[in-house]
Amino acid sequence: MTLIPVGFRWVMTRCFSGLIILFLFAGSINARQLLIPMDKGGQRQHLKAYGIAYWVLEKQQDVFWLLNYRGGSFMTDYNAEVERECRIRGVDFSVISSSEAASILDDIARPDKNMEAVKLEKVPKIAVYSPPHMAPWDDAVTLVLTYAEIPYDIIYDEEVLGDELAGYDWLHLHHEDFTGQYGKFYAAYRNAPWYIKQKKDLERMAAELGFNKVSQMKLAVVKKIKEFTLGGGFTFAMCSATDTYDIALAAEGIDICESMFDGDPADPNYNSKLNFSRTFAFKNFTLVTNPMEYEYSDIDVTNTRSVKAENDYFGLFEFSAKWDVVPAMLTQNHTRVIKGFMGQTTAFRKSLIKPSVIILGENKSAGEARYIHGEVGKGFFSFYGGHDPEDYQHRVGDPPTDLSLHPTSPGYRLILNNVLFPAARKKKQKT
Repeated sequence: MTLIPVGFRWVMTRCFSGLIILFLFAGSINARQLLIPMDKGGQRQHLKAYGIAYWVLEKQQDVFWLLNYRGGSFMTDYNAEVERECRIRGVDFSVISSSEAASILDDIARPDKNMEAVKLEKVPKIAVYSPPHMAPWDDAVTLVLTYAEIPYDIIYDEEVLGDELAGYDWLHLHHEDFTGQYGKFYAAYRNAPWYIKQKKDLERMAAELGFNKVSQMKLAVVKKIKEFTLGGGFTFAMCSATDTYDIALAAEGIDICESMFDGDPADPNYNSKLNFSRTFAFKNFTLVTNPMEYEYSDIDVTNTRSVKAENDYFGLFEFSAKWDVVPAMLTQNHTRVIKGFMGQTTAFRKSLIKPSVIILGENKSAGEARYIHGEVGKGFFSFYGGHDPEDYQHRVGDPPTDLSLHPTSPGYRLILNNVLFPAARKKKQKT
């Protein structure tokens, strides 16, 4: 075991040759290995491959995640059950000898190679914070978890406030509005039956849980999620759940909701009262005061960007796999350039991101970050802009994305990197 000295409280398995041989021959009599390649030409089902890695962990069998080796491949002890499951799910694999596996791991361990082998040994228990009535296709994360056959539980405000987060390792925040403004859909959809029902349901839930306003209930939820993360949990959010989460934290104790949302006027000076010391990722932002505008703050660049759809791409940074293990894990892919996609929160204004936050992916020419990561307390968070990596401008009522048409989606791979991240078992840091 060696310590990764980059501020992350992790100990990862380093693969020196003696340990490699021990690992290979301890697993089975013939010590063959099953390699799941993740490069562009070697894998036709990238998304389902993550599901295989998770399934193997569920069988109490360790998996090596080979960072930067053929697109972030997976390797595990061979057995007929794993081979059969790969065939059923259509995941490409090869069976290799112990000497071939040792050669791969020896090459990865070379100091001049930007690669690393991370041992996955813990099955992450996954929760998705989402309204119970939402279909899986309403959210990119539930969509890809379902496609990859990775199990998850749906929880919402009642469960979070009932301290059920303690039973999970990984939490995804559905495209939520944590400010209590119902997605700021008022101008366009206030007479739509779904909007009216959503507002009534949330108001009823808030009253049942002892809150006078939905915004107060959402703030309490946000603070519980913060406790979960500070205590060692991993929180992943996309689209509006990213900026509204930090807005709710910064606006604690301040009424930022106009009367159509909570029955009374907002504090007229709320922008001057925000406390950015409470937030995870963003600083010095200004909230949009117009309740009829479909935007929360200047964190998001959707309404100010001048990027055309055909030119909308963002690049992934390349990190040292041996020393910056965490960001290297989160950016594993078969390409470094990802097609952009929009959402209510499309991307983050770089000037408003805290210096402690790592930018994993950006559109440099546009000055926007698309994918960011940070450490808070003993835990971690990742924020990913946009709604659906394979639906450029998803609108209310649009049909669901069929991931069987996008089985190698690099944008969706970034989500699944985060899902597997907690599988690298956290160890106590030595001093």
